[in-house]
Amino acid sequence: MIKVTFLGTGSMVPTKERNHIAVLISYKNENILFDCGEGTQRQLKYAGISSTKITKIVISHWHGDHVLGIPGLMYSLTSNEYSKTLDIYGPKGTKDFMEHLLKGFAFKGDLDYKIHEIGEGVFFENNDFKIDAKELDHTAHCLGYSFIENDRRNIDVAYLKKNHGFSKHPILRDLKKGKDIIWKGKKISAKKATKLIEGKKISLISDTGYSKKAISLAKDSDLVICESTYLSDKEDKAKEYKHLTSKQAADIAKKAKAKELILTHFSQRYKSVKDMKKEAKAIFKNVKCADDLMVLEI
Repeated sequence: MIKVTFLGTGSMVPTKERNHIAVLISYKNENILFDCGEGTQRQLKYAGISSTKITKIVISHWHGDHVLGIPGLMYSLTSNEYSKTLDIYGPKGTKDFMEHLLKGFAFKGDLDYKIHEIGEGVFFENNDFKIDAKELDHTAHCLGYSFIENDRRNIDVAYLKKNHGFSKHPILRDLKKGKDIIWKGKKISAKKATKLIEGKKISLISDTGYSKKAISLAKDSDLVICESTYLSDKEDKAKEYKHLTSKQAADIAKKAKAKELILTHFSQRYKSVKDMKKEAKAIFKNVKCADDLMVLEI
């Protein structure tokens, strides 16, 4: 199960209802923070999540509303005896930005962190999942991301009991890896003795103008989390500042053949986002508008 917590859903200017942008993806022992707007550590408190559980920070771009929560979060981690290495990923220039950011105050404490500058492609992978990046079209160098869970095989216990008389043995580990095995001189097919569970894909489209790469990033996603800064009557403004309207976000999800769309990163001008949902649903049916502290499990 993958848990998604929306810690902030606003854009450049926060409101009483919406914090600066941040999304936490929790999976097994990983808690990956995508962007870290100002106030994120306080949002973690409201969500009941300890900041020390964060394992990675993944930055889309270096506009202030996406990163100004980083130094405060790091400062808190030093006082909470954070025992892991904090991996920070971001586009080219991230090392310089981080250096200047941390020079802005008397940063103290012994925090073990590592900065990784990344480009397009898979930049992290383990036995459970990988994270892919694609360039977006914004006024600053910006990356969108896909969290992609690996496919896995579950043992078909009923099949093994019925046809081979057993259901537990260390040799079954090979079946889960998709390998056929030999049991009492007989071949057991991994295809017959296991069930393939397809991994989930979550794509995060941060600040961007309408882009073919955004569609490519979101292709076949189970969940697309997409910026929706403006209603369609502000399409000219969206184009000028390289943001998306709710209609454009829905069009991206539709062309990508995604299963579900979550709109976020709303301009402070909108007291209600009902019209955004309405506009998007006219193009893509399975759409929701994110609220701060909303949690999804897929």
